[in-house]
Amino acid sequence: MTVLEMRVATPGELFQVEGLLVGAGEWLASLGSDQWQFPPRRTRLLESMERGECFLAFRDGLPVGTLTVDGQADPEFWHADDEPETALYVHRMAVAREVAGQAIGARMLDWAADRAAAAGKTRLRLDAWKTNPALHRYYQGQGFTLVRTVDLPHRQSGALFEREVAARGPLVEPAQT
Repeated sequence: MTVLEMRVATPGELFQVEGLLVGAGEWLASLGSDQWQFPPRRTRLLESMERGECFLAFRDGLPVGTLTVDGQADPEFWHADDEPETALYVHRMAVAREVAGQAIGARMLDWAADRAAAAGKTRLRLDAWKTNPALHRYYQGQGFTLVRTVDLPHRQSGALFEREVAARGPLVEPAQT
């Protein structure tokens, strides 16, 4: 297995992160999906980079994926009964199309789960586009369970998934500094 290195994305790598997100949006459009058919919000990306919550995945020195992992439960989706403080949340996950099908996304999710466990959390959560059943099946294949679908007229996302986390051996080598 090729080593996948995960590290915090820096503001100087904004274009790499944006490129991964735009590439994912273009691929989704080619499939007829309306998911991610807007430019990434630069301000949001830069803020997550400055907080150390936006990550890049590298294989053989090249960026092959990105995701944001934080403790920010979207209040329109996750409520007090969900115990939002018990989880970390994945946002804006994308994998370069050139490495699609090579388990990069699965390894990034496992890395995020290990990060959640190390932070003392019991769950890893995410929200997905409501109208993308293939994505729902993907997350279920990665050990996530559909919690519920929230249907808000102003939001396309709203399929809420979570998976239990437990400490395990590292699946992803940490980046060398």
